[in-house]
Amino acid sequence: MRHPRQDVSATVRRVPGVAEGLGAALERLYRSYDRVDSATDPIQVVRRFAAPADREVVGFVASALAFGRVASVMQSIERVLEVLGPSPAAFVQGFRPARDGVALARVVHRWTRGPDLVALLLVLRGILTRSGSIEAFFGEGDSPSSPDVGPGLESFSRRALEVDLAPAYGRVPPRPGVCYFFPRPSSGSACKRLNLFLRWMVRRDGIDLGVWRSPAPSRLIVPLDVHLVRMGRCLGLTRYRSPGWRMAAEITAALRRIDPDDPVRFDFALCHLSMTGGCGLNRPSGDSHCPLRGFCSPGPARTRRPSRIPSDRR
Repeated sequence: MRHPRQDVSATVRRVPGVAEGLGAALERLYRSYDRVDSATDPIQVVRRFAAPADREVVGFVASALAFGRVASVMQSIERVLEVLGPSPAAFVQGFRPARDGVALARVVHRWTRGPDLVALLLVLRGILTRSGSIEAFFGEGDSPSSPDVGPGLESFSRRALEVDLAPAYGRVPPRPGVCYFFPRPSSGSACKRLNLFLRWMVRRDGIDLGVWRSPAPSRLIVPLDVHLVRMGRCLGLTRYRSPGWRMAAEITAALRRIDPDDPVRFDFALCHLSMTGGCGLNRPSGDSHCPLRGFCSPGPARTRRPSRIPSDRR
């Protein structure tokens, strides 16, 4: 939910573990990106739909496919939306694999195939049938007293995969492809795409939709991808070298020292600053043109590429 912006520049100097003035620089960066047309992003597709139920379904599908090159991600989302039609939530609620799954057979997104997408819609149908909404289903396994959404995500993924997947796969393999969409923090996964979905649903500003009433934005965890790994390392927001849940939680904790109520609001700007080459990492000019210049360290000790994020941790 939207909340009044604190004077970050006035408070960051008293915050241990955060470079002096970084909060004010991040605030400026956030404001420069806080509009939906500031960068090409799957959230733009979700915003086409007005009904909260449709935004939930489209948001989950779009975030689930948010891995790989942006152009490929956008293309794959559009292909699935062609199948879902103008009322995606209603389509999922009435989804019948034998009748409706054929249209997904030719959709391929990297290692994700048609049967995996059929299984995804089966899982979403089960969630909506059981709880009425993805928000309600998530809330059934989440505790507001938990410091972050980790336990809620653990329960969400475990319960979501209890659905019968045979209509999608026939003989269900030991680890079907749909499991990629439902990782767990307990496995070390950063749960990037689930955290991205939560960011879209929970927060409200020029980018995020604020469809849900809970959990509180303060409990969200950053969607850790290769770009946020890079920025987190350069800005000194994490001491970890291996991407995973611990790194995501540590970067979030550092951002929470700057904005305790809404730490992940900086994610979109930081991610797209890296994606567009706006930071100085591995550039001959260093950080001379970076809006965070003076706070990052793109020198030799930090120019090595982050460890490749395993496919189940993106």
